[in-house]
Amino acid sequence: MNSFSFELQKETVNGRAGKFQTAHGEVQTPIFMPVGTQATVKSLDTQDIEQLKAEIILANTYHLYLRPGTDVLESQGGVHQFMGWSKPMLTDSGGFQVFSLGKQIEQKNLAEGKTVQHGGPAQPFSRITDEGVEFTSHLDGSRHFFSPSQSIEIQRKIGADIIMAFDECTPDLADAAYTRQALDRTHRWAAECYAYWEEHQRRSVYGQYQALFGIIQGAQHQELRVESAKAITALGFDGVAVGGETIGYNMPMTVEIMQWIQQMLPADKPRYAMGLGRDPQNLLDAVQAGFDMFDCVAPTRLARNGALYSGELDSHQGGLVFRSDSAKGRLQIGNQQYMKDATVIQPGCDCFTCTHGYSRAYLNHLFRADELTYYRLASIHNVRFMVRLSQQIRQAILSG
Repeated sequence: MNSFSFELQKETVNGRAGKFQTAHGEVQTPIFMPVGTQATVKSLDTQDIEQLKAEIILANTYHLYLRPGTDVLESQGGVHQFMGWSKPMLTDSGGFQVFSLGKQIEQKNLAEGKTVQHGGPAQPFSRITDEGVEFTSHLDGSRHFFSPSQSIEIQRKIGADIIMAFDECTPDLADAAYTRQALDRTHRWAAECYAYWEEHQRRSVYGQYQALFGIIQGAQHQELRVESAKAITALGFDGVAVGGETIGYNMPMTVEIMQWIQQMLPADKPRYAMGLGRDPQNLLDAVQAGFDMFDCVAPTRLARNGALYSGELDSHQGGLVFRSDSAKGRLQIGNQQYMKDATVIQPGCDCFTCTHGYSRAYLNHLFRADELTYYRLASIHNVRFMVRLSQQIRQAILSG
């Protein structure tokens, strides 16, 4: 396929339904995208992911750049062939990991009285300049640098169908002065990414079209979010994303930000809320705020920690609601109450784990025994739950 196209099929008070075409196939929206950080959705293989009916997954630029490296990915013909995945894929720009991992490691080192050392004097994990970000590998302490053009080039070598512009992920608590400085830098970087993408004919090194999405920043400052929405949409990206520490983490603020910028977003392009989808209700809130694409590591991370999604989409007074007997829509499978519970995680669920009769009692046993089989069965359920929820929301929108 030589281009990227999005069709808005229906829009109601409950959200938008659409579809977009990529070099590796069609994706129907709203869509929850499982996260395969290091070219793998944790504990699952590509056959599992296909059976979960996931139409698109994510990979992480920062992590794949460090390991296995772009030279390895190029030698294998790109990430699709490397991991045996034939459907669409999206990669982030690496910006979020540079900043979030930097903050985590620096806080940990500070708490332990340590400093990052590499070849001489202590250096911070990441250092931002107008040209890009210098950062320390969390694997071996080596120093690296991402500029906007380098981020795009790395993503060209990874070979995903959708790639993201390099941006500065502004912390929630950043004041207006710093957020302004970061926002101006993000907008310059967005223009540089767009120019580099155009210069290379919008294609990966393997000759396939790559859609480029721009990212709206601005922390929790309404006037800056609005300004960013106008600046990013003016550049002509194939899609528009909203990012920053707030998105998906602070859901009331996330919805408010979405409402601030909704009128500025073009109706004929997909809208991506980055890192959103920890809880089922989050997905519903974001769809109702007019967004189409979501990703989060939560389904597999929560599964590993014993939290399994449970609940149903329902209608109420002409709208959609999520109902569950469990707090936040998830049960804690390690609890004693499930030791003799012969029911499946959620009766009626169409995932492999539930349809093959794996009981709560068995999963409770596996979790308590720290058996590896638990991680696969639990992750299958949680990922399918979120993918199915997005598909159910889509059908509800289309049916009115």
